[in-house]
Amino acid sequence: MAEQIRLALYVQHLLGIGHLRRAAALARAYVDAGIDVLVLSGGVPVADVDFGAARVVQLPPCLAADSQFSALLDADGQVIDSAWKDRRRDLVLKETAAFRPDALVIEMYPFGRRQFRFELLPLLYWAQNANLLVASSVRDILVDKGRDDRVTEAADLVRRYFDLVLVHGDPRLVPFERTFPRAPAIADRLHYTGYVVEKPKTVGAVDRSGGEVLVSAGGGAVGAPLFTAALAARRLSSLKERRWRFVAGRNLPEADFAVLQQAAAIDPGIVVDRFRADFTELLANCHVSLSQGGYNTVMELLALHTPAVIVPFAEGQESEQALRAQLLAERNALDVLDADNLDPAALAATLTRRAQIGALPIDLDLDGARHSVEITLNALAKKRAGVLRG
Repeated sequence: MAEQIRLALYVQHLLGIGHLRRAAALARAYVDAGIDVLVLSGGVPVADVDFGAARVVQLPPCLAADSQFSALLDADGQVIDSAWKDRRRDLVLKETAAFRPDALVIEMYPFGRRQFRFELLPLLYWAQNANLLVASSVRDILVDKGRDDRVTEAADLVRRYFDLVLVHGDPRLVPFERTFPRAPAIADRLHYTGYVVEKPKTVGAVDRSGGEVLVSAGGGAVGAPLFTAALAARRLSSLKERRWRFVAGRNLPEADFAVLQQAAAIDPGIVVDRFRADFTELLANCHVSLSQGGYNTVMELLALHTPAVIVPFAEGQESEQALRAQLLAERNALDVLDADNLDPAALAATLTRRAQIGALPIDLDLDGARHSVEITLNALAKKRAGVLRG
């Protein structure tokens, strides 16, 4: 009987929960393929994120101080210091070594999460000495920080430490070099997996005619402006006789959540949830969706053929959501409105228009979790046989 393959997966979410949800979907796919999976999670714990049968090690949690990522805070809200970094680095190395993996997958680094070099570079050095297969797991679009030196550094790190770069996207929508210009330098490592999408339980034809207007903002940390605009748009909308459901997200500040609750207390047509474990099913059956443009939600909308209006989060240098949404809007797969000029009347009209048009299908690979497993296993076999390129 063949020995079970072991894979360690490192993920660090800082503001939203999209990175964590994508990592969880990958972990489940690896487990379903018979792989023993250890997840090293460095963000604040999030209930109801399903890692399947993977074992999760919760590292001392770290989060962003604000949407500008001005500082990194520990669980007590204090700026992390060198002693904190030393403790976490040692725990990462200890847990990974004890697990004895055959493969290591690091989410986002070296294309992001540069603040965590204090633990990731020692981990990569250890993995190289242990002759592990090492892969970077990265979404389709990177945020342009305007730093050519960082782009060059990332490419150099890939060539030095990584066997694979798993790009969770489809080049027919956006090639990786669109936001990572050094992609040709690592072309032999790049593998497009398709988009990683939560598999919906709902199948078959859906009658949306009696559905609700579903308003959401991922984890909710930066969702307040969208919710405020949606409340104003409801009063002006031809859809105001429908139920409007606001799924606030666990990270929406309490003061902003209270505003939604007050609106629901006045208007029986408004329903407010902090979190819904069946969110994918809500997306599958709603009349129209209004949301921010997070990777996971957008891909679920496409997979479920849900009529959607997107208001991308674009504070600071965040450009990822806006670019992906715009590329999809150009194909009429959804509608996009600018968060900086979110007029309630325009929002109301756009929701009505998209609900009438419906979701127009777009041909994209949405089987990214399964393809990630196939690519990883194929590369591991080649590495063991000494024929992996690099």
